[in-house]
Amino acid sequence: MSEAFLFRSSRGQAALCTFSQAVLQGLAPDGGLYVPVHWPHFSPGDFDGEAELAAVATRLLSPFLAQDALGGQLPAIARAALDFPAPLVPLESGGRLSVLELFHGPTVAFKDFGARFLAACFALMRSRDQRTLTILVATSGDTGGAVAAAFHGRPGVEVAVLFPKGLVSPTQERQLTCWGGNVRSLAVRGTFDDCQRLVKAAFLDAQLSAQRLLSSANSINLGRLLPQSSYYAASSLEVWRRYREPASYIIPSGNLGNALACLWARQLGLPIGEVVLAHNANRTVPDFLGSGEWRPRPSVATLASAMDVGDPSNMERLRALHPGLQELRGAVSACSVSDEAIRAGIRRGYREYGQMWCPHTATAAEAWQRLTPARRDERRWVLVSTAHAAKFREIVEPLIGREVPIPQTLARLFARPAHCVEIDATLAGLRAALGEG
Repeated sequence: MSEAFLFRSSRGQAALCTFSQAVLQGLAPDGGLYVPVHWPHFSPGDFDGEAELAAVATRLLSPFLAQDALGGQLPAIARAALDFPAPLVPLESGGRLSVLELFHGPTVAFKDFGARFLAACFALMRSRDQRTLTILVATSGDTGGAVAAAFHGRPGVEVAVLFPKGLVSPTQERQLTCWGGNVRSLAVRGTFDDCQRLVKAAFLDAQLSAQRLLSSANSINLGRLLPQSSYYAASSLEVWRRYREPASYIIPSGNLGNALACLWARQLGLPIGEVVLAHNANRTVPDFLGSGEWRPRPSVATLASAMDVGDPSNMERLRALHPGLQELRGAVSACSVSDEAIRAGIRRGYREYGQMWCPHTATAAEAWQRLTPARRDERRWVLVSTAHAAKFREIVEPLIGREVPIPQTLARLFARPAHCVEIDATLAGLRAALGEG
C-alpha cells in the first residue's frame, strides 16, 4: 500500500497534512499556504488515450490524493465538476498563436473549474462532520460568483462573499449579489486586498474559529488551485500531440492562483515552455522580478478589475516553488499593461481575429504583442482567456462598436433579485455580518 501524500505550509511552522485536511483548513495554522511536500513526475505518454479534461484531471491529481479520504471519489468529482469545455482556439495559421477559452462554465469565468471541484470535495467531506461549514471568499470579481454558484443551495454549507464596494463591474456585482439563501454577499468599504486580509484574519481569530467550522474558497485553498492545473495539462498535451513542441502561456495575473496552476503543471512534467505573467497597472510582481525587492502596496482600480491585487497571496507559493531570485526570473517573466493598452488590445482582438475579449484576456494579448518577433515565432503561444466579454459589456461594447451577446447562464442570473450588506474593512465588521459580533 502506498503512503499518504502530504502537504506542508509555505511557512514551515505547521504540521504536515493530507489533501482533505488541507482543503478543509484552507489556510495553514501558521498563516501559510499549503504546497506539496514533493512533486510527482509525469511524461506526456502517461496521458496517452486521455483527451477529455476530467480524465486528464483524474490522472494528474491522483498522486496528490493517494491514501486520502477523497481518493476513491476523484474520478466522480472530476466528472461532476469539469463537465464543460476548455477549447484551444487557433488565432493564426500554423498554430503559433492560440487562445485557451476558460469561460464556458456556469458563471463564464475560469474560476468555475476550481470552485466546482472544491464544492464537490466539501459535499463529500461534510458527511463526516455535521457542523455547518462557513466558506469565506474574498473576490475581485470572478471568484465570488463562481463560488456562490458552486455552493448555492448545498445543505450544511453557508458562503460569505466579500467584494470591494464599487470596484467590480456591474455585471460582476450582479453575479455576486443575486443568490440569497445560504450565500451572503458583503460589500466591503475598501479594496480587494482589504477583503483578502479580512479572510486571513478570520481564520486566525479564536472567536470565529471556536464558533464556526471555517474554510476558504479563494485560491489560497489547495482544493481550488490544484484542479486548475488540469486545463494547462490538457491544453499543453493537445499542442504537444499536434506539433511535438511545448506550449508557452501568457496568463492574466492578479492573485497568481491561475499562474501557479500553470507552473505546477510544468513542475509535474507537462510539456510547458515559457510562462509570462500579464499584469495590469498593479505592478507588484513585475517590479519584484525587476528589482528583487518585494514591495506589496495598495491596489489601484483598472479596467481588468479581477487583477487589481497589490499583495498577491500566491507569491508565497511561487517563492516556495522557486526560492532564489535568479531561479524565479528563469521560471517566469512578467509585464504591466496600462488601461490604454488594454483598450487597444480589445480593439485589436476584434479587428484582427474577430474575438470579443474581456479586459483580462486583452491584457494577455498585449503582453504577446510586446514580445520580439523572434520570440513570438520560436514558440507556440497560448493566450489564456479568463472571462467572457459579456461580464464587461460596459467596457467592451463601445470599443468594438457592437453588442456582446449575453450567455444564457448570465441572462438567468440577471433575472434574480440582488441583495448585499455593506461592512467596514474590519474584523469586527465581518464578525457582525456573520452574526458573531
